[in-house]
Amino acid sequence: MSESENKICVLGLGYIGLPTAALLATKGYGVHGVDIREDVVNIINAGEIHIQEPELDVFVKSAVQSGNLNASLEVEAANIFIIAVPTPFKQSFSPDLTYVYKAARSITPFLKKGNMIIVESTCPVGSTEGVADLLFKERPELKNHLHIAHCPERVLPGRIMYELVHNDRLVGGINEDSTKEVARFYRKFVSGEVVETNARTAELAKLSENIYRDVNIALANELSIICDDAGIDVGELITLANRHPRVNFLAPGCGVGGHCIAVDPWFLIDSYPAHTKLIKLARERNRDKTAWVIEKILSATEGIKKDSSSMVKVACMGLSYKPDVDDLRESPALEIVRELKRNDKIKVLPVEPHISSHPEIELFDSLRAFEEADLVVCLVNHKLFKNLPFDRKYTLNFTSLSR
Repeated sequence: MSESENKICVLGLGYIGLPTAALLATKGYGVHGVDIREDVVNIINAGEIHIQEPELDVFVKSAVQSGNLNASLEVEAANIFIIAVPTPFKQSFSPDLTYVYKAARSITPFLKKGNMIIVESTCPVGSTEGVADLLFKERPELKNHLHIAHCPERVLPGRIMYELVHNDRLVGGINEDSTKEVARFYRKFVSGEVVETNARTAELAKLSENIYRDVNIALANELSIICDDAGIDVGELITLANRHPRVNFLAPGCGVGGHCIAVDPWFLIDSYPAHTKLIKLARERNRDKTAWVIEKILSATEGIKKDSSSMVKVACMGLSYKPDVDDLRESPALEIVRELKRNDKIKVLPVEPHISSHPEIELFDSLRAFEEADLVVCLVNHKLFKNLPFDRKYTLNFTSLSR
């Protein structure tokens, strides 16, 4: 490893930044992680983790104990800067790049010729060029002397540590030299193919990957509503349809959540409103599915007879946006629980085994919720729920797999 590549600064120690930092540290790089939350910094420096991800705890503990990984609230000088901060959307569904640009500004005092600046945060088309413009405005003497590229992550929660290494990666630089230098860096720890392109194409490729899934799920969700009206098992329907060699329906659910699929389409809709009619319709279809699930639950509770002084108890199984993770970002299940809690005729018994507490919602043990509930609603298909006695209760199942 050359001297010019031995110090890395990772900005953002969340679901992507921390696994990336820990992986690089175990590969022998000196990694300085930066986060705005002091509790996160302290947890990591203790060799522990603040998010749930298989094998991540082992990587972080090893990296910290070796001295190759430390965390701080402040940026330090480095040779490679990796921006892995959130890119949420505003209430108007327009992208909010505040964190990305704030991260870029924070590194400007430390930049020197030959540095790499890698944007891993998912961004609208043109954002990496925007980062470059910001850096060169602050440090004009570094124009044409920095290697700046977009390298989007494409990992699956629950398999992040494996997929960071084995998945193919896209590297899109703001110029050809940036592309080649950053690709050379990724090839040192990625066993998948590192594919070279330009920044705009890499940005759009990442958005397109998640838009494809959003549109596919929208179709599955629409079919699930049709099946409900027609008295057809949607799980059986999709299994049969997928036996066609060129058909691959994704699974329906109670909506679409997570920081990628539920967010990324809006970046393209905002930038190209005249050309994204199908994408916007799919996004709205998936949001409508969540509202449809709420109405189905409310209708079911009205059919449960209780005396006037008693509330119908509804056990809501799962709060995370997908099975077997603790990630609640943009979770339709969480939105459903919040909406049900506003109804004064319902007592909600939320169950989420992958988190210990929630700031606004009282969590219930799954067995206690089962014992007390008049209605059990399956929102997330956690493996931990598979052995529960669903057949003993009045149950609504909005997960993709049959019980």
